[in-house]
Amino acid sequence: MVYNDQNIQLEVSKGDITDQPDLDVVVNAANAELAPGGGVAGAIHQKAGPGLYKECKPLAPIYPGEAVLTNAFDLPNKKIIHCLGPVYGRDKPEKELLASCYRNSLRLADKERLESIGFPGISTGIFGYPPDLAVEVVFNTVLAELPQLEHLKKIKFVVFNDEDLRLYESKLKEISDS
Repeated sequence: MVYNDQNIQLEVSKGDITDQPDLDVVVNAANAELAPGGGVAGAIHQKAGPGLYKECKPLAPIYPGEAVLTNAFDLPNKKIIHCLGPVYGRDKPEKELLASCYRNSLRLADKERLESIGFPGISTGIFGYPPDLAVEVVFNTVLAELPQLEHLKKIKFVVFNDEDLRLYESKLKEISDS
């Protein structure tokens, strides 16, 4: 599903965040040490290769809401933005920290003059953020940032399962209908 606002395309698709050759940068739902792990971080590190962790090590630790940029190595993208989402119920205030992930990632990509960015679900896996609450934060934050973006032309949300696809598409349809 695709929606256009402020000359920027918002897209939702089901897929693998490590296989997005149409995007300049993908976002890694990272851990504080920017290390290989499970979920998105594990998949990105595995596919990017060992050079990624070498570049990440001196940038760690990062804190909830923060975002840092590295090369993409063996991924089909130019760059990777690593951001640490909040652990739901522990890192407070969750909503503001999650919003910071998206805001900081968008600003970093735009500052680097990148034209397209892909986001996985951040904090909705092992960090326990309820997807229905997260999607509200995601779209409210992204829509608020659109007027400030100069270089980004495409923002893609790459979800892992059918349930998240329905959730993101429903929210995007709600936005496009208003």
